[in-house]
Amino acid sequence: MQETVNYANQDATTPREELTELAELILPTNPPARKLGVALVGLGNYSTSQLAPALQQTKFCELKGVVTGSPSKIPEWKNKYSIPDSHIYSYENFEEIGNNPDIDIAYIVLPNALHAEYVIRAAAAGKHVICEKPMAISIKECDRMIEACRNAGKLLSIGYRLHYDPHHIEVMRISREKVFGKITYMHAQHALSKVSGWRLDKKLAGGGPLMDLGIYCLQAACYVSNEEPVSVRVTEMAAMPGHDIEQSLSWEMTFGGGLIAKCETSYKYDMNLLHAQAEHGWVQLSPAFSYKYLIGKTATGFLKIPSLNQQALQMDDFARSILENRPVKLPGEMGRTDLRVITAIYESMEKKERVKIKA
Repeated sequence: MQETVNYANQDATTPREELTELAELILPTNPPARKLGVALVGLGNYSTSQLAPALQQTKFCELKGVVTGSPSKIPEWKNKYSIPDSHIYSYENFEEIGNNPDIDIAYIVLPNALHAEYVIRAAAAGKHVICEKPMAISIKECDRMIEACRNAGKLLSIGYRLHYDPHHIEVMRISREKVFGKITYMHAQHALSKVSGWRLDKKLAGGGPLMDLGIYCLQAACYVSNEEPVSVRVTEMAAMPGHDIEQSLSWEMTFGGGLIAKCETSYKYDMNLLHAQAEHGWVQLSPAFSYKYLIGKTATGFLKIPSLNQQALQMDDFARSILENRPVKLPGEMGRTDLRVITAIYESMEKKERVKIKA
């Protein structure tokens, strides 16, 4: 049986220490003699608009290759990022990446149903791997991915960028240091009304907005509360017209300490909120899950925190884990834990009852 991540045991460093680590990523005292090379596997919107620009800011890694099934995209990437032909791959010759010593990390940025295949292929090619969220579309796939990387002696991390956002780190600090007392209730919303392409195809996405957006709500409730949910209950669901996925979903998660988190996600509305209510006050982010320009406030005023490039910090920290031979902050086991919760939410949706989360 695969191990799962216990969020209550993730606090090896305090939020204040995490901010110190962010500073080391931004202005490293000992920059590497050679930056690790990253290959982006999939050149969709996220790679184009977020990851590639972030790799122009990183201090421990850099863009060295791309993998795409769209030859028409290649000229722009070659010209913009000076990528030689020898560092450009298709999905058919993906294994040849193993012969390229300039590439150390494969970042899988493909539709969810393809994550397992390409993580396993990347590990077999001798590359460390970052996989976008959700990790996979089933727990069995997660197990295979973790095993493949372990057997290859390669590190695996999940692309949970918000663990590197200073606003979210501050919310964690407020919760763990009980600045306003114990957190008693949480409310998280993440929804987008303009969604198209493979995200509407259940075979590729594995589900609807829960897999794409709701996972942010799930993650936030866990790392802010520093607990894992023990049960879930879907309270409302609307099907997506013309597609075999949910359009909107509301659910509650009950945690071992009694905390209840109410979560909402949708492909019909626009929502972006994280609110944590405590005994003597509250903290809130709105927008909460965006790439930048998050706004935070508490019962005593606004949070004065700068916006930093979440993706650059995330990728640099993974590169440091490789360079320093230390465990990754966001391992595959964390992605597996979240798939257990997602599986229970979908089970609750089908059974229309509360579901305990299985180990």
